[in-house]
Amino acid sequence: MCRLFGFRSVIPSQVHRSLVAADNALSVQSSAHPDGWGVAFYVEGAPHITRSPSTAVDDNLFHRVSGVVASETVLAHVRKATVGKIGVLNCHPFQYGRWTMAHNGEIRGYADHRERLLAQVHPRLRRFILGDTDSEVIFFLFLTHLARHGAISERHGVEETCEALRATCAQIRAICDGRTEDERALLTIIVTDGVTMVAVREGKELYWSSYKTRCADRDTCPSLAPECEAPTATGFVNHLLFSSEPIHGENIWLP
Repeated sequence: MCRLFGFRSVIPSQVHRSLVAADNALSVQSSAHPDGWGVAFYVEGAPHITRSPSTAVDDNLFHRVSGVVASETVLAHVRKATVGKIGVLNCHPFQYGRWTMAHNGEIRGYADHRERLLAQVHPRLRRFILGDTDSEVIFFLFLTHLARHGAISERHGVEETCEALRATCAQIRAICDGRTEDERALLTIIVTDGVTMVAVREGKELYWSSYKTRCADRDTCPSLAPECEAPTATGFVNHLLFSSEPIHGENIWLP
């Protein structure tokens, strides 16, 4: 399938280690997921996205982008094509306005369900679907549900984003799932607008981390807090990561 990486922090941070330098960085994972890559990062609230149908580990552009990105919010993806041809239009993350999304999984029998799924996307949004993947349709279904909570351009909090993502997955399952496990859609997804980041794990692995064994920047970071190096006692965290595989290093990963 694919590999995902999501990062959200209270301060701009570099993600070079997670994308390139770690023993199992996203670029290393791309050897088994060679059909394209994408990196979205946010600057002053706006997403900047670079995508390519090349294999990340062999692509100088991926290494250049990964080396310069310093942001509070990053979403990255390497692709192993299952639905849709190899091409830049089918590379994740997908973007509309401030929102970006990456998906790991597959809607089984997508060709049989595509027209019915597209019919559920708001007509105003449907024309922005440019590729031929199930993942892009999932994204615009999510935006359709999100719009029921107010204009997509408005700020949506965690609760509304979660509700829209749950409704999206439920709708896909109602339309597409068969009776056996092999006929169930695989829906592991990360969405963000640069402020809110939400993930769902349904069928493909996804790990998360909100604290470290010891922060390498603890002596210089102005935002160091107890929850940076221990489980939060309040529900608030200073950084949040999602990854298809635990990235080797100081972060404590949970399934």
